[in-house]
Amino acid sequence: MSEHHYKATITWTGNLGSGTSNYRAYERNHVISVIGKPEIPASSDPSFRGDKTRYNPEELLVSSLSSCHMLWYLHLCSVAGVVVVDYSDEAIGVMVETADGGGYFKDVTLFPKVTVTEASMIEKANALHHEANKMCFVANSVNFPVKHSPTCQVSDLKK
Repeated sequence: MSEHHYKATITWTGNLGSGTSNYRAYERNHVISVIGKPEIPASSDPSFRGDKTRYNPEELLVSSLSSCHMLWYLHLCSVAGVVVVDYSDEAIGVMVETADGGGYFKDVTLFPKVTVTEASMIEKANALHHEANKMCFVANSVNFPVKHSPTCQVSDLKK
């Protein structure tokens, strides 16, 4: 078994002059950076005094699950001879806020829309979502269910 290490830098940019002197005295804005890559402007969810124009951790978690699933799915399709020519997903995560102000994700559901080149590939294409879910590093790291509700169609354009 090999290990892979990932490094990200989070820099808080929300000090308005008095730091965290009170709950309303600071912004939740921050920047996520990784050497050699574009920065990601981030904040908390607007429900928690965040900037709605920036990504929040909850959106990034849902996005990470969706992206990891897609990458595994495309890999598995290529190995199985399923030719995917288009893929999109509108993933939805459900977070429950607890009485103490904390919370947890109840579940995330992925809604992959897949286009393949042949009708004979649809059954296998749909089945491979289950395998991708089992292989996804991020899905294997969370303590809530990651569900998937895929749709698959045949491309109008033969390649």
